Amino acid sequence: MNIEELRSYCLSKKEVTESFPFDNDTLVFKVAGKMFAAISLSQPDRCNLKCDPAYALELRNRHSAVQPGYHMNKMHWNTVHFNEDVSDTLMYSLIDHSYEKVAGKLPAKIRKTLGY
Repeated sequence: MNIEELRSYCLSKKEVTESFPFDNDTLVFKVAGKMFAAISLSQPDRCNLKCDPAYALELRNRHSAVQPGYHMNKMHWNTVHFNEDVSDTLMYSLIDHSYEKVAGKLPAKIRKTLGY
């Protein structure tokens, strides 16, 4: 996976927007205003994704490319490096998981429009 594939996949999801809320380098993807993914334009070989805490630990133990979230709550966020240790299939799954974790916590009215 690369930054363009990540961007395209994130934007294909319902109610997703992209912005630079922190600085001119960190591209953030939000569902209904809540962040679920972030990637640095200066380091486009990795991204931060939200994750269930138990699953986050499991992924970190299984994949050297998955580390505690850089500049994030390390219990709920992973930094995932794009390399051979993490297949594109797993990356799509991790993006889906992150989106679902955030979307599932939105108010009922918004969740309904998203299909949750």
